[in-house]
Amino acid sequence: MRKVVTEIIDGSESFRVIGTARNGHDALRQIHALDPEIVTLDVEMPELDGLQTLGYIMSETPRPVVMLSAAASGGKDDPTIRALELGALDFVRKPSGPISLDIASVAQVLLEALRAALQVNLRGVGMLARPRFVTHAPVVGGGRSAARAIAIASSTGGPRALAEVVPAIPADTHAAILIVQHMPKGFTRALAQRLDALSAITIGEAKHGELVEPNRGYLAPGGLHMTVVDSGDQIRIALDDSPTIHGVRPAADPLFRSVAAVYGNDSIGVVLTGMGRDGAQGLRAIRDVGGRGIVQDEATSTIYGMPQAALNVAGAERVLPLGQVAAGIVELLGTPRRRTSGNHSAGQ
Repeated sequence: MRKVVTEIIDGSESFRVIGTARNGHDALRQIHALDPEIVTLDVEMPELDGLQTLGYIMSETPRPVVMLSAAASGGKDDPTIRALELGALDFVRKPSGPISLDIASVAQVLLEALRAALQVNLRGVGMLARPRFVTHAPVVGGGRSAARAIAIASSTGGPRALAEVVPAIPADTHAAILIVQHMPKGFTRALAQRLDALSAITIGEAKHGELVEPNRGYLAPGGLHMTVVDSGDQIRIALDDSPTIHGVRPAADPLFRSVAAVYGNDSIGVVLTGMGRDGAQGLRAIRDVGGRGIVQDEATSTIYGMPQAALNVAGAERVLPLGQVAAGIVELLGTPRRRTSGNHSAGQ
């Protein structure tokens, strides 16, 4: 595995491998000695595993870390999702399990993750403390559609950001939470289970045709775009495998546009950390119909691409540090709806 990954990285024009390690203890010694700009780290290692090693790296010598991970194991304790909460920038899925000598098949994905690492704002990659699992509040949707919606977009650094924002949203907002996180198939279910275990509201990987209820969260499945549709008496989830947008599927723009069309000024769009510009046009659609917008600030964004693009294209009612995003959502839910306007002013 070390040999194959080294060949991929050394074969690029942008990166050079300056050291390899047999296990976590060896990795920590070499990181202190060689001071690499970026670390690739396997989740499964002998003696000191990837999660333990990552914890030491982020607390002692913080730097961008890209994880190599087998398929998600599922459940609230999935190690890949926990690694992202601990501050790992991104992960690359090993195509055929823990010992994947065909890792070269995802070489381009690995190199893209390393390029993203060059843009990381390390000050915005705080390590999330060991989360506290909670008991869900009773679901009060009662089989009726939510009258308000909160649409959230995130990408690189998103699982870490979502783990701070979503659990801080109260269980009685009477709004549906619709989330697009750029993540491959197989891992979104584990992320949904993790967020579900941390949150007072029920969070699940969205299913085609299910009712959009208040005080519930819906995470777009990896590999499928998610939108909401109004059938006249009910609002439901729609999933499709139409072509990628901005190179990703799921993408946030289709969700945001559908939320704008269905919920109008009863909608809030939130754009969190990530590369690219997904969510920018969608947030503009929400604000065009009188909905409100929240954008994560630069200082706390792992990568400021998506928030900056959203702010430039759509503006926002609030530009907030990550720790204040949930409170900003609650505040906007409690303020009078904004009239439809073409004015895309930004405020803090």
